[in-house]
Amino acid sequence: MTSYDVNLSYGVDNTFSLHGKVIAVTGGLGGIAMATNRLYLEKGAKVAVIYPPFEQERVSQASEVLNAIAKDAVSFHCCDITQADQVDSTFDQIIEEHGKLDGLVNCAGYVMLQPALEVTAKEWQKQLDVNLTGSFLCAKAAANIFIQHESGGKIINIASQAATIAIDQHVAYTSAKAGLIGMTKVLALEWAKHKINVNTISPTVVLTPMGEKAWQGEKGEHMKQCPVLR
Repeated sequence: MTSYDVNLSYGVDNTFSLHGKVIAVTGGLGGIAMATNRLYLEKGAKVAVIYPPFEQERVSQASEVLNAIAKDAVSFHCCDITQADQVDSTFDQIIEEHGKLDGLVNCAGYVMLQPALEVTAKEWQKQLDVNLTGSFLCAKAAANIFIQHESGGKIINIASQAATIAIDQHVAYTSAKAGLIGMTKVLALEWAKHKINVNTISPTVVLTPMGEKAWQGEKGEHMKQCPVLR
């Protein structure tokens, strides 16, 4: 049995190529995003890594890791995705450097774990800005490019299991991710006529640095009761 047959037996064909495609990834230096970057590069795509200003010091190491997979196939773009003018400027830079855009993965995320009664209006807004507003601004910028170039495109929004189940101390994060799923449905409906596909993926526990913070202590111990640890 070949690897192709094995993949098909599980309903997945991962033998496809993305050669020549250009994909933008927000939150591009985070755990899920870096795994996403690597997979796209391995499939032959070029990747535009969008990262926040406070992660500037991590760019050099990420560049070394990603260029080892595919040299000169990665560009890095510093951007506060909660600011519309910075988002528009960043996507202009991506087009200037790569000439086109085929897809966007909204991986940027932020969580501060607090009981609901302790969440301030400022903290509430920050989590909505990063997890929801930023994804909307980037999706809108990407869609404008797809429409202008008449190329169609793919947008993947990384949501969370927290969007559909209750997890204590996640009230702002849960609200933002639930909003992201709702937003995705509307964008998919409105932009289908432009051959733009918009979807969400809702991971469960992923032990990235942010995930480890959310699932340490008692919550992590409860996870060990799951047969496959997820």
